[in-house]
Amino acid sequence: MKIVGLTGGIGSGKSTVAQMFRELEVPVYDSDEEAKTLMISSKEVKEAITALLGKKAYREGFLDRAYIADKVFKDPELLQQLNAIVHPAVRAHFLEWAQKKSVPYVIQETALIFENGVQSNYDFTILVTAPREIRLRRVMERDGATEQQILQRMENQLEDEEKINLADFCIENVELETTAQKVKQLHTKLLALSAPKF
Repeated sequence: MKIVGLTGGIGSGKSTVAQMFRELEVPVYDSDEEAKTLMISSKEVKEAITALLGKKAYREGFLDRAYIADKVFKDPELLQQLNAIVHPAVRAHFLEWAQKKSVPYVIQETALIFENGVQSNYDFTILVTAPREIRLRRVMERDGATEQQILQRMENQLEDEEKINLADFCIENVELETTAQKVKQLHTKLLALSAPKF
């Protein structure tokens, strides 16, 4: 079984592309969602986050996302330390999840493959891109965030130009119909690449 990493900058629509793969019956692991779960359910992760960010990181047993975001997006070093707690836990959980699947390939949807230099964890990587102004508009509509807040988050991610050279496959996600077509073509290609070699 091949392991495929699916990534893309904020607002590129990687979750939309992930859903298109799910509709083609490809198992997709959503790292963001699983990270949120692990940050609450894993005792070790919870203790490490509290030690790093203080007791205010949790409110009545739940993650105070606004408090955490406010602290880490202003402080790259703190963000790095938080990622060093969460990413290994997510990786271990993903591998456990993947082992239970008997399919040609699985996808791990995750934000910072190239930023964290972990592309070697994957057999193939897919990068989802979209023009900056479209990404900004999407995130403003989705999160109700200001342009300034989004740009601040974008600063923690590499530019698409840099990532295109590192990715195995790229999907530009502007028109949904065209994107769906590209996903189907790539699915066919990945099935061929995942077929056992005799």
